[in-house]
Amino acid sequence: MRKVKVAVAGATGAVGREMLKVLEEREFPVSELVPLASERSEGQTLEFRGGEMTVRRLRPESFEGVDIALFSPGASVSREFAPYAARAGAVVVDNSSAFRMDADVPLVVPEVNPHAVELALKPGGRRIVANPNCSTIQLVMVLKPLHDAAGLERVVVSTYQSVSGAGQKGIDELDQQSRALFNLAEITAKKFPHRIAFNLLPEIGAANPNGYTEEEMKMVNETRKILGLPDLAVSATCVRVPVFYCHSEAANLVFRDPLTPERARDTLRKAPGVKVVDDLSQHVYPMPLLGAGDDDTLVGRIRKDLSHERGLALFVVSDNLRKGAATNAVQFAELLLRDHEASLGLKH
Repeated sequence: MRKVKVAVAGATGAVGREMLKVLEEREFPVSELVPLASERSEGQTLEFRGGEMTVRRLRPESFEGVDIALFSPGASVSREFAPYAARAGAVVVDNSSAFRMDADVPLVVPEVNPHAVELALKPGGRRIVANPNCSTIQLVMVLKPLHDAAGLERVVVSTYQSVSGAGQKGIDELDQQSRALFNLAEITAKKFPHRIAFNLLPEIGAANPNGYTEEEMKMVNETRKILGLPDLAVSATCVRVPVFYCHSEAANLVFRDPLTPERARDTLRKAPGVKVVDDLSQHVYPMPLLGAGDDDTLVGRIRKDLSHERGLALFVVSDNLRKGAATNAVQFAELLLRDHEASLGLKH
């Protein structure tokens, strides 16, 4: 692949730093890397490929000569600056919620719906591609091959989401509260509405009038959009748990056609980016301990739903900073160079 100039907006955040790490690990062909962040982070240094880079302040003119811009600075900042990057000729891969449900912006998981990118690259397209929510990505990685095999009709999912999903402040809060508890010190909740250490919070994001949270509705709407199933029955309950990295999900699925656990395992073993970890008799199943640092989506506890003749239950784990954010974005950048180089208008 040709070398390209890459900008990373939000480079000093938890996901931004992971993007740098993934670009390096996957040997993405970077000719020049431009780390961008807020005024507060301007001048900081970040390591990349054995050297140090100075973080620049994110400005409208930051994208001159940039081919691909990876964004993870938050939705409001993405809404403001991603269009500048697109107008400068870059293709934007945005990790925030800013554009996910826009009809003219594709929501892409490379192993699931790579064809969707054409919407952004066609003449007059916005040149912006959205990274789905981290909890949605790992779910659709498993749903897509099973849907192709048996026709998905209903999804009920409960999540166990790590604090890193709330960014560096979430990681810091769990760390600080855990230390304070062991030292009999006072506990202060800042990032989360209640203490997160040794606790569970069934609230992620703002409340909707329908009684669901913002995170839960993201899973409903994004799953439908990615799979191209606008009428798919989806219900989600999203819970923040005191785990630093990796989201876990318990999913109950109903299919149009019967699907045995054995056939489901065989189907998932052939699915790209999915790893079947499933032997309950030997205590083998997906866990955050296994998923942290892994780019694969782990699935196990695959079993017949005793309450429905066409139902299955299973458990899914994925590293939310990697496949749930940074790795998915870099994989998409690889897809652009591999299959859509002519549409990029590369400047180098």
